[in-house]
Amino acid sequence: MTLVEFLAPIRDASYRDKCVSVLYFKRRYEAAEALTADQISKALIHARVPKATSMNVADVLNKSGEMVDSPGSSGKARLWRLTPTGEAHVRRILNLPESQPEIEHSVASLEALAAKVADAGVREYILESTKCLKFDALRPAVVFLWAGAVYVLREKCVAKGLPQTNAAIRVHDAKAREVKKADDFAYIKESTLLLAAEGVGVLDKNQRTTLEDALDLRNKCGHPTKYNPGIVKASSYIEDVIGIVFK
Repeated sequence: MTLVEFLAPIRDASYRDKCVSVLYFKRRYEAAEALTADQISKALIHARVPKATSMNVADVLNKSGEMVDSPGSSGKARLWRLTPTGEAHVRRILNLPESQPEIEHSVASLEALAAKVADAGVREYILESTKCLKFDALRPAVVFLWAGAVYVLREKCVAKGLPQTNAAIRVHDAKAREVKKADDFAYIKESTLLLAAEGVGVLDKNQRTTLEDALDLRNKCGHPTKYNPGIVKASSYIEDVIGIVFK
């Protein structure tokens, strides 16, 4: 979703409603806790909001009462942020669902994880999962995070030694293709990867069984079915995968 799409339902609303909606969008979807009046103005203009170029955003915010506060400044410009009252107002005028603390916690966890991951490929999977989660797209969020987790598990197995890894794979699949590099795991079932990861000491039994449950959820989300995970289920999945694979 873009800011243009987000603001479309309130095209004819007051200047105040448009300004506080920008603050909500920027914090929820772009992790910007506070903005200057100029930044809000530029966002409104970029979103092609009628009369945005002539709007006195600073004056609008000064008259927005308990919906906004000012946590400080950026240079000489005052910063503005949304209050809980302002958040509730934006949800009401845009008919948005109530705040979901489990999802917000998961988003924060994924963002913190992405900042620590050096591998660009893995980091991109995590960021894609984060983007999906922010828009309550739980199924793709599950799928993207699993892709990053599999990438990491493959690398960890290879680091244990190819002879050991191939021996662990063949315990569970005697006809498996030989792994000569991490990319060769593309020909190995992910269920077998988990078993082999336990065999070479990357995972212990409890971690492996937990990730098998995670793989089952990923398969439900990644295939064309009517299944949709609940918020708590998705949050628990994310906590498990981060705690086992990325620590």
